[in-house]
Amino acid sequence: MQAISQQAAAGPFAPPSGWKVLNPSYDPWDPIRSLQQFGQHELTSVELTVTHLCNMRCEHCAVGDSLTMKEAPHIPMDLIFRRLDEVEHLETISMTGGEPTFSMETVNNILIPLLKYARARGIRTQLNSNVTMDYERYELIAPFLDVMHISFNYTEAQDFHQVGFARSGRNVGINTTSRMYERMINNALKLSQGGLFVSAESMINYRTYNKITDIHRLIVEMGCQRHEVHPMYPSSFAAGLPAVTRDQMFETVETLLDNRNEHIWMLFGTLPFFSCSDNEKERRLVRRLREETNVTVRNDPDGRNRINVNMFSGDVYVTDFASVPPFGNIKDDKLDHIFDKWRNHPMQQAVNCHCPAASCCGPNLLVSDMFYRGTDFTSRRAIL
Repeated sequence: MQAISQQAAAGPFAPPSGWKVLNPSYDPWDPIRSLQQFGQHELTSVELTVTHLCNMRCEHCAVGDSLTMKEAPHIPMDLIFRRLDEVEHLETISMTGGEPTFSMETVNNILIPLLKYARARGIRTQLNSNVTMDYERYELIAPFLDVMHISFNYTEAQDFHQVGFARSGRNVGINTTSRMYERMINNALKLSQGGLFVSAESMINYRTYNKITDIHRLIVEMGCQRHEVHPMYPSSFAAGLPAVTRDQMFETVETLLDNRNEHIWMLFGTLPFFSCSDNEKERRLVRRLREETNVTVRNDPDGRNRINVNMFSGDVYVTDFASVPPFGNIKDDKLDHIFDKWRNHPMQQAVNCHCPAASCCGPNLLVSDMFYRGTDFTSRRAIL
């Protein structure tokens, strides 16, 4: 399999001429950008849950409890577009599920209209997909899409079978899942060859922490332009999974830095290591992450510059994974107003820190709860 280390210069899925290229210096999903521009967190990113259907049941899925066998009616698209129009500083839209391409009705009536809307407004888009469906579905979407975001935590088809169907509730044969695994790899490669920015995310968890280098190698061979790496914090559907230790997270990051392909963008996120740590070893790792070529640490958008809208109920969530109930509903209120209410909430204020010297927005709610209970990050400063 031929490796593609950089995005194709041209192709049917390349972004419009003149659009800024996504790269380590330009990541519009990072909340640090709006914080630096406006002096406080502003709503610049909206994530839309477009489906509750999925052809997989991954054991690490953050929304596995909400997946269904039959889709409910969507909210009218004119209400969605009206609420998006009202967001003053909107820069990015992400679409997630479930598997957004599972139903052609969703592809044609939800995804493509949203992508065309965003493209017309100059808003960057991301689709969270397992890319295991037939390639023709992705061909319809790719000309209007900025980032195809896939989850990849495997070294072989057997891994894919174990991880992706661990909680399916039915017996899915290895031959079937092996074909899906090959289709996923081939789809990612073809999309990248067509000029689309393909980003593969790996979780640091009990299955992956000791084979992250092999996973990275396969992601490079798939033609992905970016490899995202995030520790997995057991919550929601995945709450019962074994947790990796902080030391295992540390060793996994160091191993990956030692063995990565330096030609593709490595993006780390939700790490529990900070420049204000009193642990010198952790501070050295943070410094290395800051100084390495083509490596970034994204501040978590969750609850900072991003909210999630459920396109069935209209409920608006301010954080994906922590147990925070809806903060409003688009049937009743504007998204900026809902975000203002969250921005002033005590729970948000508890992790609302910003250290300009380290370009850091501090921990998200899950990291804070797991490793820093009782720690006041607003009083800490980077030790550089």
